[in-house]
Amino acid sequence: MTEERTGPVLAVFAHPDDAEICAGGTLAKWAARGREIHLLVLTNGDRGSADPFRDRAELAATRRAETLAAAEVLGLAGAHVLDIHDGELENTTEVRGTVVRWIRLVRAETVLTCDPTAWFFRDRYYNHSDHRRAGEIALDAVFPGAGNPHYFPEHLAEGLDVRQVHDVWLGWTNEPNHVEDVTGYFATAMAALAEHRSQVEDGIAYFQQELEREAREAGAEIGAEHGERFRVLDLS
Repeated sequence: MTEERTGPVLAVFAHPDDAEICAGGTLAKWAARGREIHLLVLTNGDRGSADPFRDRAELAATRRAETLAAAEVLGLAGAHVLDIHDGELENTTEVRGTVVRWIRLVRAETVLTCDPTAWFFRDRYYNHSDHRRAGEIALDAVFPGAGNPHYFPEHLAEGLDVRQVHDVWLGWTNEPNHVEDVTGYFATAMAALAEHRSQVEDGIAYFQQELEREAREAGAEIGAEHGERFRVLDLS
């Protein structure tokens, strides 16, 4: 397990509510302890509705506003949502370059994202393609991207230096090697999730019950009330 870090964090996720569901307690805890945390959401969430008549541009704007409100609840330093359509995320040079830019800009010591190798969860769910690609993009941006001056050298010309990320935390993983104790911060994560009203207004109780169960199961592994599981890669 990597030593406890104190430097800036870049959280990279596919959809506007992913961070809260995957790692809300951890982000709230780190922010409360003084870490500067930035959230980068790679799609605008414009397909996050079962209503065939919902205006997608309006939904994207709503979800961006919800993301900013949730980030404030978590205590994040900032949140940024890219204007890529939900369900159309691809690991392209352009998107990787954007993530590399953010790593270099915020001087990220830690990158938190989701595990791109996790396709299936038991026999009841398989992972959204955007989730898998978000993790893949984030990992490729960390290495070899952000630390190598020959990747996106235009950043250096703009005054952004290369950045070696020290550790990567992968949530939504089938191979966890660490449980983060989020006792005292789970309620903050749920309050942040509740800001995504377009997604959970009718189903927040279900989300809370499921996430509560998972957090208690993870916490029990380390003797804590609530926990969040991660696969942590120490790159330092």
